[in-house]
Amino acid sequence: MPVGPVSIQIAESNPHLRSLLGWHLQQAQYRVHQSANLARAREVFQSFSPALVILDSQFPDGDGLELCRWIYQQGQPLILILSARDTEADIVAGLRAGADDYLTKPFGMQEFLARVDALVRRIRRTTMAPASLTYGDLNIDLVQRRVRCRGIDIDLTPQEFSLLYVLTQAGGAPLSRSDLLRRAWPDAIDNPRTVDTHILSLRKKIEPDPRHPNIIQTVRNVGYCFNATEAMVEPIIPNGAAPPERAAAVEAVPRQMSSGS
Repeated sequence: MPVGPVSIQIAESNPHLRSLLGWHLQQAQYRVHQSANLARAREVFQSFSPALVILDSQFPDGDGLELCRWIYQQGQPLILILSARDTEADIVAGLRAGADDYLTKPFGMQEFLARVDALVRRIRRTTMAPASLTYGDLNIDLVQRRVRCRGIDIDLTPQEFSLLYVLTQAGGAPLSRSDLLRRAWPDAIDNPRTVDTHILSLRKKIEPDPRHPNIIQTVRNVGYCFNATEAMVEPIIPNGAAPPERAAAVEAVPRQMSSGS
């Protein structure tokens, strides 16, 4: 559980609402940082690394959902969107942009504070979560968003890192392309088949033999899964050497189809 007050950023274009929310949060013993536009919101976020961001959905200088997507990619805070847009489509768009909760305007102060408190409880419960994940020689740094294999830095794109993280969090269960697209990149509008391209690239970077993938495995008619057991025991094969034979727990893609998996 964190020591001291939780840091909260309020990014709200309405000065009266921003001031009111800030006062109530300070009375509740939160540390509050305020910003009135998108440019300043990014600066405040980078300066103070808040645990929770309360975010207006619309600013004079741009769309708050764009900022929501950017904050989500940083991988740290929880996000509560405040918006006058109250249709189901608007709420779904906000949640898919990375928000953890969505509150429509106008709202009561008690409901607002209750939602903040609920999110802060989640923050406190996950404070002791590991800063990194290790599977044998594969280390995933969740804070710096870096991957190392046998002490060597692996250069992953943000999309590849998000994809790898989502796969590891599934507990070995297979995820469909649509699930991976939604969880790894909630703001993406690409065809789910785009996932195949990123999987192929990721395999080339972390698999000892990308032609016979065993860490990220293909599950026929479903999608992909992360095989933690293989990641822990898989040796790194020097260039040109043949990998050892093994029976895959999940059917791998036939060699002639590997370029599309």
